[in-house]
Amino acid sequence: MKYMSLIEYSDDWLKYAIAYQLNHQPKEKIINLKNLAIADPRIKKYLSDVYHFHDQLVTNHKNPDLPIHKLLFLLDLGFDRDIPEINHGIEEILKHQDEHGLYLSMTNVPKHFGGTGTDVFSWCLCDAPLMLMALVKAGVDYEKHIKRGVDYLISLYRDNGFPCAVSKELGKFRGPGRIGDCCPYATLIMTHLLSYIPEYQNSELAKSSVNNLLNLWENSLTSHPYMFYMGHDFRKLKAPSNWYDILSVAEVISKFEFARSEPLFLEMIQLIKNKQQENGFFIPESIYLKLKDWDFGQKKERSPYLTFLCYRLFERIA
Repeated sequence: MKYMSLIEYSDDWLKYAIAYQLNHQPKEKIINLKNLAIADPRIKKYLSDVYHFHDQLVTNHKNPDLPIHKLLFLLDLGFDRDIPEINHGIEEILKHQDEHGLYLSMTNVPKHFGGTGTDVFSWCLCDAPLMLMALVKAGVDYEKHIKRGVDYLISLYRDNGFPCAVSKELGKFRGPGRIGDCCPYATLIMTHLLSYIPEYQNSELAKSSVNNLLNLWENSLTSHPYMFYMGHDFRKLKAPSNWYDILSVAEVISKFEFARSEPLFLEMIQLIKNKQQENGFFIPESIYLKLKDWDFGQKKERSPYLTFLCYRLFERIA
């Protein structure tokens, strides 16, 4: 079996992901490992938060405690709707949909930022694609529940990427950038969403979106739309991949076969590979303080999960 060193240092929840995604074992063959993974107190806490999906107000999309980030983390490990808490979380998402087919989060944007100052179900282009992506990854019927929202978000595309856009409930709110700029994070997660939809995986839209991300990398010293930088901090290895950093961007681009030989993409991959330790592991260079209980929530020791993300990325493009 491959990746024995990684498995040796991994907790049960990560052993399950390694078995399923790196060693490609069928889920029905690793049920015992799955049960051990679900028994981990941290996974239990994530499942509980996903079950109570709309109980937490969305005030900062970078916050790793948001249920949508936790749901995507669980789905990315290989868990699915046969776990009651995940199924209930998906059902909670499906309850709140607007006229465009987009699913809503409970938010509150202060009046001085252009919002209403009240708790309201709404969407931003920095969360709406994540909601649709979660539904796709959870196996929700695409034509019935997802396509209309995807079509609407795609209609917002401009030549330089996806803009900062919000639902009518958020009034005149807009991020700190020029109105004609793309929002790099919105462009990243929209590109990620496209990677899961067969009809878009080799589309001109996907190629243009990937090219916009690569252009931001190529011009990282001078182009910082909406204050999203690709500088020193961007280049630090960080997990999980739920924001705007080199591993998150490389992960998304790697999902498009047409992009895997692009010189700018390979430049990013080489930078990541250069950070690998002699023992094969990777050490986080930046962390979310709220995630200090996980192996990727510290900057001194090897992180099996961060290493798993890098190995999966390298295997995909090999």
